[in-house]
Amino acid sequence: MRHTLPIAPQFYVTAPQSCPYLDGRRERKLFTALQGDQAEKLNNALSKQGFRRSQNVLYRPSCTDCTACLSARIRVADFKPKRGQKRVMTRNRGLERHAKSAWATEEQYALFRAYLDARHADGGMADMDVFEFAAMIEETPVRTRVIEYRDTEAFDQGISNDEGEAPLAAVCLTDILDDGVSLVYSFFDPDLRHRSLGTYVILDHVALAAGLGLPYVYLGYWVPGSAKMGYKASFPALEVYADGIWQPLRDPSAFSDQTHPLSIDPIAQQVAQISLPDMREK
Repeated sequence: MRHTLPIAPQFYVTAPQSCPYLDGRRERKLFTALQGDQAEKLNNALSKQGFRRSQNVLYRPSCTDCTACLSARIRVADFKPKRGQKRVMTRNRGLERHAKSAWATEEQYALFRAYLDARHADGGMADMDVFEFAAMIEETPVRTRVIEYRDTEAFDQGISNDEGEAPLAAVCLTDILDDGVSLVYSFFDPDLRHRSLGTYVILDHVALAAGLGLPYVYLGYWVPGSAKMGYKASFPALEVYADGIWQPLRDPSAFSDQTHPLSIDPIAQQVAQISLPDMREK
């Protein structure tokens, strides 16, 4: 099913399938291709409207039964870590950040496989091989970096990788937008679960965005009622894209995951409401 706007891009919708976040629900996605010399401009514009990037595609949920998935971002200027988050930062002070070009390595893939096998063995990415992993990392038409976190404390204890470097503890595939950094996908050493590395990666991206003078850290989707996504609500200065605007997440319980199907706009109307950049301008 295709809906075409007067100017590119064209938008499509996926067939419904089981929702990975809420039991008994069905999901579908509205998506468009991300390509050409205007890809970065389109990524910037649609990220501000709740879209996410996956390789050469921009998508956002467009389900028929609910609107539970809400794009979330942190306001960097207002962010003040909670006491527990400060402890996470202290616990991981031995990690060293390295920002690299979007190029996959065998060491990254080994860490990715360990992470999936330990935490998401039954997930949609469980069967991803090294070539698919490389595509996830490298197939990007926008400004993307691989942020590696290496454990210097382990290195000081004589632990290193095959290249004699400090071992990888965590990795994040990160897009650089015109108003922030977007965490596309992150993974970490499951044996270091006690160090809350997922939380640390987000906290460090707040510091990264601040250093770049960018106002937001985009976290992907927060889903009320989903244990997998509930942790995002714990970050201060969080706002979500709901009802066509960004609004502060002051009370998570105020965002219900129950939506009457008749209140959801048809696909054609959803597409018509998307604000697109002028694709003719360089």
